[in-house]
Amino acid sequence: MFGRRQQMALAITAVLAVAAACQNQERQEAAGASGAAAGFTLVASGDVLPHTSVIDRAAHDSGDEGFDFRPMLSGVEPVVSRADLALCHMETVYGAEGEYSGYPAFRTPPQIAQGLTATGYDGCSTASNHSLDDGAEGIRRTLDAMDEAGLRHAGTARSEAEARSVTLFKAGPAKVAHLAYTFGTNGIPLPAGRSWAVNLIDERRMIADARAARQAGADVVVLSVHWGTEWQEAPDRLQLALARRLTASATGGRPDIDLILGTHAHVPQAYEKVNGTWVIYGMGHQIAGEMLNGRGVRDPRGNESTIGRFTFAPPAREGARWQVTKAEFIPQLYDLVTGRVLDLNRAVADGTEPAAVRDRIRTVVLSRGAAKDGLVMGE
Repeated sequence: MFGRRQQMALAITAVLAVAAACQNQERQEAAGASGAAAGFTLVASGDVLPHTSVIDRAAHDSGDEGFDFRPMLSGVEPVVSRADLALCHMETVYGAEGEYSGYPAFRTPPQIAQGLTATGYDGCSTASNHSLDDGAEGIRRTLDAMDEAGLRHAGTARSEAEARSVTLFKAGPAKVAHLAYTFGTNGIPLPAGRSWAVNLIDERRMIADARAARQAGADVVVLSVHWGTEWQEAPDRLQLALARRLTASATGGRPDIDLILGTHAHVPQAYEKVNGTWVIYGMGHQIAGEMLNGRGVRDPRGNESTIGRFTFAPPAREGARWQVTKAEFIPQLYDLVTGRVLDLNRAVADGTEPAAVRDRIRTVVLSRGAAKDGLVMGE
């Protein structure tokens, strides 16, 4: 099935990915040249979890024997590409050529990295319960493909040195560190001699890593955390307790962590300001096939998600905290029929989706009182 025509498609998409990565870098550099007073905007989105139906859709959209994920993400490209820094969560690893699969052991076509870059994403968290679905080789293959696409990554590593390094981005005038961790790897043990391959949740290590990122020059430290109880809209006790402790950690009176981005629960969860720091407990699936809940029943919430968008302003004095001056969420839906990620605000305005779906997501997002702290639904 995968012959010379696919190799040609791979070469073409690689060229497009390099061009997109250059455009993303130029966007960041242009924003940085605009002056510190402007601050920067950061957007983050939920789990990219390509089931077999998603892979089939990308094959169909390629018009050839390759895979094209750009049409799938085109509906959110306006939101993603306009941010100074855009982060996603790549939940799966990439398979060898012709060896692609969905649930339960995910092996995703590497062209998805190129699709994410073309959409405007600058980097992804990669620590998840599926990080070891194809062992250490799956991690290597995934990070190699992301490097080739110009898509940065945090949470898994090919070497101990890489595991100890800090993923730093330039976002407007600021340096932003991205760290990522997961609750586990579905019972698959870490590869022998490679305990550093996947970052696991460990409160003390997470705080130490955040402080190291600050010492490496980060103005803003962002943590992606793969956690929570599947199909539960309310954050569980572990999420609540860990969020409180992480956001309470400070050095010299300055919080060590500036933003927490949650994934894994399959459904959108609440946003909340905890100890003065914004926490998204769960963004939901940005991309996923048909989802069956714990009772084996199709649950449409498994294809709903949000994009978080945060505007940061520089500190009033040197060494102080960068402040979030505007916090927004944008509801999304992965349409199983068309294979497209929809910005629900636009879809409701166009009359293509009912307002009830958007409004349900809004109710969940605001369920812990985030509106009183200024969270609004963005356009």
